[in-house]
Amino acid sequence: MVDLRGVVTVAVRSLVGATIGAFALTVAGPSLASAQTDYYNTDRGRPVQVEDAYTTERYALELKLAPVRLERGSGGVYSWGIDPEIAYGILPRTQIEIGVPLAYREVGAQRQSGIAGLELSAMHNLNTETEGWPALALRADLLAPVGNLAPSRAYPSVTGIATRTFTWGRVHANGTLTGGSTITATNFDAAAAELSRWLVGAAIDRTFPLRSTLLTAELYGRKPLLDGSSVEYTTGVGARHQISPTLALDAGIGRRLNGDAPGWYVTFGSAYAFSVASLFPTGR
Repeated sequence: MVDLRGVVTVAVRSLVGATIGAFALTVAGPSLASAQTDYYNTDRGRPVQVEDAYTTERYALELKLAPVRLERGSGGVYSWGIDPEIAYGILPRTQIEIGVPLAYREVGAQRQSGIAGLELSAMHNLNTETEGWPALALRADLLAPVGNLAPSRAYPSVTGIATRTFTWGRVHANGTLTGGSTITATNFDAAAAELSRWLVGAAIDRTFPLRSTLLTAELYGRKPLLDGSSVEYTTGVGARHQISPTLALDAGIGRRLNGDAPGWYVTFGSAYAFSVASLFPTGR
């Protein structure tokens, strides 16, 4: 079993490395384009599960610097995860993303820590929002079996996303389906048991442009892959704040209302969005 101290050390080194890299990119000057409205675009898990239908801008990079989630389940059982990711706007309204989640959890009397998989995803925004249509997007994800805490097999999923803007704020709806075999007593996989067969949720948010701040709240239900599990309902609130043209911070708090392990969770993280001039195509 990997020692928790070792995982924390790796996580801290990753965060320090990403911070140094972000600082180096900041002082690079001409190679960067500002991303002053990054606080306006909500991502999955930053700060809530339900996200909006918009992607990273074309040729832009977004470093999600060690977003952290700490959860306290029933009976005082704790688990936490650090999920550093990088997204790139590869095509118009299209982004690709890669992440390597680190996790710590308590399973019975055992404590486990390590790498919880390799996350690969692609997201495409289908249209610009109009008076008659919300913004729509599709997202495809793959959780690959990489690391000692990863599921024993790959699990693909697809998510449909809709965003509608009103004078008082925005409304978002997400629906996710995950493929792969159901977890039973005969093929029990602790990592896969944390995944959802389906997830449906909605969120509302309101922005305060003069303060570069967004507030959001959500409610979603999910059906775990574990056979016989009941539908779980979770609610949460969060905020994102732009502290510089390229750096945004986020934090959230929520509660799982029912299920096998109801409890509280908190999240916090940061994102550094920038573009590199050498990645832009040049004309003759």
